[in-house]
Amino acid sequence: MSSFSADPESGWFCVRSRPKSEHLAARNLRQFANLDEVFCPRIRYEKPTRRGKVWFVEALFPGYFFARFDLANDLRRVNASPGVTGVLHFADSYPQIHDAYIAGLRGEFPEEENSIRVVNPEIEPGDEVVVTEGAMKGLTTIVTRLVSGGDRIAILLDWLGQSREAEVSLRSVMRPGDIRQEIR
Repeated sequence: MSSFSADPESGWFCVRSRPKSEHLAARNLRQFANLDEVFCPRIRYEKPTRRGKVWFVEALFPGYFFARFDLANDLRRVNASPGVTGVLHFADSYPQIHDAYIAGLRGEFPEEENSIRVVNPEIEPGDEVVVTEGAMKGLTTIVTRLVSGGDRIAILLDWLGQSREAEVSLRSVMRPGDIRQEIR
């Protein structure tokens, strides 16, 4: 089962953009290249910084987004659009992306244009977390329970040879290995 279009030159392609300008390049493709189908999935996530946790918005695939166009007729116009640095290719081959992959990815994002999916990892009892703020910063521990109110959790501490439970803000912990975790 192939979900490529009947025309081997027409379909979804991966477009490169300037760093941190994917959404602007996608908008320019819609406006200047008159492409109707441009998809730039973006996420909003919270990340610890020196000032505390801050919300960031960035492309799901940094430096890349997707556009549906006719390669033979539209490639020059796509490459000339502001913010676009080129269409992904290997020598003379421009790989197409299956419609099913784009449809699946679009299903994960809200319908409206410029939609952004909020990435808010759920933390449950039994999860391993790293404390990112305060006196216990850097401590890896286990969540024992969620505290009523929804913004605090109880974690297990080894204190003077005994296991003790302490409450911390949910905003002051994150899962170890989180790709958005601040590099220390």
